[in-house]
Amino acid sequence: MHSLLTRHATTDGPRWALDGRYLPADFSLSQWLGLPAGEARDSLARLPREGDADAPLLAPVEDAQEVWASGVTYLSSRMAREAESQSRDVYQKVYDAERPELFFKATGWRVAGHGAPIRVRADSAWDVPEPELVLVLTSAGEIVGYSTGNDVSSRSIEGENPLYLPQAKVYDGGCAIGPGIRLCDAAQMRDLAVSLEIRRNGSPAFAGTTRTSQIKRSLEELAGWLLRELRQPRGAFLFTGTGIVPGEDFTLRSGDVVRIDIDGLILENPVQ
Repeated sequence: MHSLLTRHATTDGPRWALDGRYLPADFSLSQWLGLPAGEARDSLARLPREGDADAPLLAPVEDAQEVWASGVTYLSSRMAREAESQSRDVYQKVYDAERPELFFKATGWRVAGHGAPIRVRADSAWDVPEPELVLVLTSAGEIVGYSTGNDVSSRSIEGENPLYLPQAKVYDGGCAIGPGIRLCDAAQMRDLAVSLEIRRNGSPAFAGTTRTSQIKRSLEELAGWLLRELRQPRGAFLFTGTGIVPGEDFTLRSGDVVRIDIDGLILENPVQ
């Protein structure tokens, strides 16, 4: 059984917990991810724990940390992007290229946690959730765990022109991560079940499944490209792409509830 790091909104401010019990108040994920992976694991095991962590959950990301994302890592994603885009060949090229697509997604303070609302852009006509495995990386790029993520996206804006990607991906309420960080090695993430369910007016509106084994590139490869020319002294979070893409007849609406399950690590968010 893997340990789970969670972050909570206590009366004294955000506080981290390990397996349901609070860590010392001065524990900082940013500082912890600055350690080598082995040393980080040993130091966490030595920390005292006290009191049940029963305060509301926050996104397991600290304010100054960065969240990045990979794109077109599943064949199903490549095909969907080609179908929606007026510049189809770029998706085929990046899927087959040595260099992956990487883009900035959010700073930590912008990330919604489990139960917090997400949004669709007011200037977009076609919007979808993107359920994704999110890698948690040390400052050296070592993978120490994962979380469940929702890379909420405007397909209409990106489809109009790939250069609009930042506007399609980066906006208020466009990123959710939670409920916590499951601590494990990359080898234990290679074939996890991923499911998406969207409920509308209390009834299922869309459902889909995939597995992380369908990601074309290795997780270590994606992490390596992110840190190739970009320091992450506080560690980083990296979305690994989506393999579940709703069809052209579906768009998110206000009032929907999005539930993403990666091997039992469940992230649920209402849509504003």
